[in-house]
Order: sequence, then structure tokens, then C-alpha cells
Amino acid sequence: MTELSPNEKKVLLAVKDDCITPEKIGEKTGLEMVAVMSAASWLKSKGLVEIKEEAVANYSVSEEGEKYIKEGLPERKVTEYLSEYNFRAPVNDILKKFDKNELAVAIKWIKGWGFGKIDKDQLIIEKPSLLINNRKEVEKFLAQIKNKGEVKEKDYPAQSKEYDYLQELKERRLVLWGMHFGRWIALTSSGKEIVERGIKIVEETGQLTPEIIQTGEWNKKKFRRYDVSTFSPSVYPGKIHPLTKIIDEIREIFVSMGFREIEYNYVQPCLWNMDALFVPQDHPARDMQDTFYIDGKMRVDKKIARKIKKIHENGGNTGSDGWGIAWDMDEAEKTVLRTHTTVNTIRYLSEHPEPPLKVFTVGRNFRRENIDSTHLPEFTQIEGIVMEKSANFNMLVGILKEFYKRIGFEKINLRPSYFPFTEPSLEVIVEYEGKILEMGGAGIFRPEVIAPFNVKHPVLAWGLGLERLAMIRLGLKDIRALYMSDIEWLRRV
Repeated sequence: MTELSPNEKKVLLAVKDDCITPEKIGEKTGLEMVAVMSAASWLKSKGLVEIKEEAVANYSVSEEGEKYIKEGLPERKVTEYLSEYNFRAPVNDILKKFDKNELAVAIKWIKGWGFGKIDKDQLIIEKPSLLINNRKEVEKFLAQIKNKGEVKEKDYPAQSKEYDYLQELKERRLVLWGMHFGRWIALTSSGKEIVERGIKIVEETGQLTPEIIQTGEWNKKKFRRYDVSTFSPSVYPGKIHPLTKIIDEIREIFVSMGFREIEYNYVQPCLWNMDALFVPQDHPARDMQDTFYIDGKMRVDKKIARKIKKIHENGGNTGSDGWGIAWDMDEAEKTVLRTHTTVNTIRYLSEHPEPPLKVFTVGRNFRRENIDSTHLPEFTQIEGIVMEKSANFNMLVGILKEFYKRIGFEKINLRPSYFPFTEPSLEVIVEYEGKILEMGGAGIFRPEVIAPFNVKHPVLAWGLGLERLAMIRLGLKDIRALYMSDIEWLRRV
């Protein structure tokens, strides 16, 4: 029979009927958490228990959500108000009753859910009863989250209406996201056999001391038997975070290929974040729902701005027709948190228009994303550019294959694609552990992008996401795990 310590026996008895957390085991046994996990680790090595780990997302009510619990969701309040007017009224009349922002939220969700429409400056509610009942259910669900303190996303099956409510509340930021690694301990079939045979807990002595020998107490004690084949306790030295290690590796690859690193500020005017990259001023990416805007404006170089304006409006001397719409300086001077690291490369290119040029950047970017297993509002991009007199598409293909090979991908394929800044463009496809993965985009900067800066030679560009690369390398399925301070996981990687 497998030799077991008293603590190991206590843990086995605590989990004999269920798969439970270490905290619950501590409550049942009176053991400290360190003792519980130590005993569980030994039991796992002996094949008697399994330790399950899972990233668990928790949601709690935001300050705005608490306001709506008390006052009701804006779309329901507006709908109930319009019941006195046959569920239709001019928007300007409704503004006499409701705050502008509150009404904007209400209209967005009324239209978005198909409950009504705007017709000739009138808000018309088409399904008032359905809307009111549905919104009351959402408010009730929001109140339940508050009463519970927090809920776990996995508690609601994907096909349930509660799951849909939670997704909506997440999108509206009425619930706040938090995450931790949960652990559960359960018996294996071997563990169940031992428990069924019966376990008797007898206090044992694990160390023979001079005092025990001198007093003769050794003759009365039961000593724990030692198995020299069992593993020794693990020692965990200090480590560099796995993300930092990957960034250092990327830097070493770029430097060894003759590149130098560049970086600019996170806060940028729209001119550099979008206009300089030939993104039209009416593009959806400029919407406040996609981009973080900052109050105030940033001054820009008027000489450069005039060149960009000309290219946007009529294509300048690039052979393009441009976008054919009026270009607005006020829009270009709006301030944003940069949404990509191409800001860095285009700014550097504007300051160094003569070849040769080989630079890379590894930097943070910010977008309005709902937090889930594959998206975060903050993320890191890795990007490189080459500008030479003889640069061409074949050179780009060669650089890409060499770069991705050095990262660790042996099977690399390229396929045509579309990206707004480059033409022609391609996508890098790799095979990793039997899976086909999209790893990033590349191409040659369009003439409309480089013309304002008097760049006369081709500019090769490519980039990839750090977090996606890290998830592949570390075997993760949830991007949020990369930024959690889970000590056990960090010790293992």
C-alpha cells in the first residue's frame, strides 16, 4: 500500500465525495493552505488525486450599472415616458425630459435591438411591450449580480438568455471583469480505492532528533516510512516574466538581422495614427466606440499636414484619386491613444526619408475592445520596416521567412491579403504542432503613405501581435492569463 502522511490522509478524506477547492479542504481539515497544497502535490505524484486548474472570469456591477439598478435602463425609461405619446415623439422634445447622453444610450439600444427607429427626427418605438419586459429582465439579472457580489461566466450556458444578458452587460460596461485561476482537487480511481479500503489517521514522527533518542521516546513513537523514489520538493528561483523573455528574444533576432529599435509616445494626434497612413477621415476605426480619445488637441506640422490633405482629397502626385472628400485639420489634431505601432515606423520614416533604413518597434497599443479570451483593450505589437533602393517583394518574402524561422516556425507559407497601409499585401501562415495559424501581415507601403515625406524608395513592412505569439508558445487558450499574477503558473513556465 502507498505510504501516506497524516496530512495526505486528511486531504484524501476531505475530497472523497466531491471535486473541491483547496480552500474548502482547508476548512474541512483545519490545515493551512500551504499544508493542503503540499499534501495535494504529493498525492498527485502518487497518482491518487488530480489537480485541475482553470482560468475563471468573474463579473461584478460597475458604478454605472448600480445607477441603472436604482433608476432603470435608459431605453426602458424613455419607452415608458413615450407611452403617453403613443410611443413616438420628436427627439428634441424628449431631450426636455432626458439628459443628452442618457437619450443617446437609449436610442442606440432601441435601434440596435430592433425595438424602434428614428424617422424624420422622431423616435418611434415599434415593440414597446417586448422592450419593457425584456429590459426589466436585464435589470433584474443585473441586480442579481450585485446581490451575489460577483458571478462566473461559466455558470451560464452559452445558449441561455442569462448568458446573452451577461454579454450585453459586458459590452455596455455595466459589469466589470476580473479573473483568477481556480483550482479543484479530485480523487483518481486509485485514490478512490484507497479511501474505500479505509484510512486511519495516526500521528507519525517524521524526524529522529537527539532528544528523542536520549529520552527513549523513540521506542513509543510511530515513525513515517520514507520512499526514496518519490520526488524531492521543487525549488523555484526568480525568473523573468515569460512575456519579457519573448520580447527579449524578438529584440535579439531583430538586432542580429541588422535592425535598430525605435519608440514614440503612446499619445498621438490622429494625423500620425490615421491620416498619415491614408485612413479616410470617415473611416469606422475613428469612431469613439473603437478608439480611445483624449480631451484636447495636439499641434501638428502644418507643412506635412498640407501634403497629407492633398493626397487625401485628390491623390496628389501619387497616381491615386485620393478619397475625394474634404480633409479636416480639426479631425487630424484630435488626440488618441495610439491603436497600432505603425505610428512609430511612419514617424521615424518621415524623419529619415533617405535609405538605407532598417528599424523595428515593440510597443503597447490601445483599442476599445471587450475583454474576453482573445481580446484586451491593451495589447503589444511587433513591427519592422526596411527601406532600400533595391527593396522589392522578393526581398520582403525572404526577410519574413528568415524572421519567422528564427522565432521558431519551420513551416512558413505566404498568401495574398489586404491591409490598408500596404499594396501589395500578404499574410504569414505557419504550421505549429499540427495547426495552421495566421501570424501577421506584411506588404509594401502604398505611395499615398510615403509620398508626404519625400520617400523615393520602396518601404517593406510587417508586423505581428506579441500576445498571440506568446499564447502559441506557452500553450495558452486565454489571453488574460498572460497578465495575471498566478505564481504557480509563472513558476512552471
